[in-house]
Amino acid sequence: MIDERNLCPDRRGLIIVFTGDGKGKTTAAVGTAVRALGHGLKVYLAFFLKGDDFAHGEIEALSSLSGATVITSGQKGWVNQSNVTPELKKQVTKTFSAASSAVLSGEYDLVVLDEINVAIELGLVSEEELLSLMKKKPCRTNVILTGRHACPGVVEIADLVTELVSIKHPFYNGIGARKGIEY
Repeated sequence: MIDERNLCPDRRGLIIVFTGDGKGKTTAAVGTAVRALGHGLKVYLAFFLKGDDFAHGEIEALSSLSGATVITSGQKGWVNQSNVTPELKKQVTKTFSAASSAVLSGEYDLVVLDEINVAIELGLVSEEELLSLMKKKPCRTNVILTGRHACPGVVEIADLVTELVSIKHPFYNGIGARKGIEY
């Protein structure tokens, strides 16, 4: 198989990873998406593990912008290994399939797969599926992968990896998530 990433070096799409335990992974991806939209680029955002129990400000805002396509999957509350349900697995599979089609279509300049690293860690998407998708992506398509614990294969295939480190967080002082700041 030809590695198309080398066929268009002047405008080759990047694979960007925002990972780590620090706050700001989704914020960095959304900021990049807004920047791309500001330049008239087409953006597809797939939010994995973002439940519908409260409105996520970034999803609300991006859904209203011209040039942005937004899909979500998730369940009520924060998802962890102890509360993965068959319904969540079904939703994530459907979202990954739709996002994969968006990546492969060549229609989008930027595709964001938010919390995909966590979906892999929870066994909802396989690392092999994601790596295969990244190897098949059109050479001019940029992709952002977010979430804690990016697996080694994702880090290896990426062009840019930023690890956000938590030095201090209000949660540890009993301050919960705030509308407009964390969601």
